[in-house]
Amino acid sequence: MPELQVGVLTTPDELLVGLARGGDSSAQEELFRRHFGMAHCVAYRHLGHEQDAQDAVQDAFVKALCHLGDFDGRSGFKTWLMKIVTNAALDFGRKRRRRPAIRIDEAETGGVEVAIVDDPALGLHRDDLRKALNVALERLSPSTRATFILFAEAELSYKEIASCQNLPVGTVMSRLHYARQKLQEYLEGVQDPE
Repeated sequence: MPELQVGVLTTPDELLVGLARGGDSSAQEELFRRHFGMAHCVAYRHLGHEQDAQDAVQDAFVKALCHLGDFDGRSGFKTWLMKIVTNAALDFGRKRRRRPAIRIDEAETGGVEVAIVDDPALGLHRDDLRKALNVALERLSPSTRATFILFAEAELSYKEIASCQNLPVGTVMSRLHYARQKLQEYLEGVQDPE
């Protein structure tokens, strides 16, 4: 079997899966390195807490690695992995109540105050938008929120989301339409700064 060069982005996921199934640790690392950022975004959006998201992603990656032989290729690897990540995040969320999300500047600086180079009013407005979006997402039903997160954060197509959630494409489209409508209603009062 050919040896994989770690970091080669042109290697398709399907080839990496085949190599990983054969025990190639470089292929396993590349698969998960390639999709870690997306997996973390999905888990964080579900859980709203950095450490919980990291724990859920770690749990999901362990499950995916243990069950790599179960991946049948009917959907893309990314879709299959995002389904596992979503389920791990939802399971983790059921075990712990959703914690309030920390502010982005706290996550990046450990809570240390930093100078904002751009207009302070714009920075405050962005913070207000983030908070409003988190509150609005919390108002969606878990199934609608999960569908929206897979679309907005994981950038999955309707077909990929349908495969990931075992739903007809029409149901995915309906949930996304409903989510957009509700989010727009919830965020109606939040306007751009003048």
